[in-house]
Amino acid sequence: MENLNGLYKGDDVLYRNSYLKRINELIKMAPASSKAFLTFEKEAFVSGLIPTKTKELIAIAVAHTTGCPYCIDVHVNKYKKYGGTMEEVMEAIIVASAVKAGAALSHGVNALNAYEKNNML
Repeated sequence: MENLNGLYKGDDVLYRNSYLKRINELIKMAPASSKAFLTFEKEAFVSGLIPTKTKELIAIAVAHTTGCPYCIDVHVNKYKKYGGTMEEVMEAIIVASAVKAGAALSHGVNALNAYEKNNML
């Protein structure tokens, strides 16, 4: 059912794991920038003051905040390979949820400021 580009005929699904295989097509379109990004990404996950396992848990929380299903899949699987548990993953997701909700609430001051500013015009 797939066509030449790995897409499914008559399918309007936005995310499929198989689509990630097409990343090389994007890399070819901007090879220098892509190489720099991939080098940066690799370096960011090197164990340093923060162990790589912990960095993967951070990545899981960030992926849930950004809503990237590919990142969620990749980083959960990497974290599991480092011995991480689903309970730890869930706790990181709860922290990410709290931070994202807190950001929405704290940005409410912008609405308050905008509302009051408009009343002064």
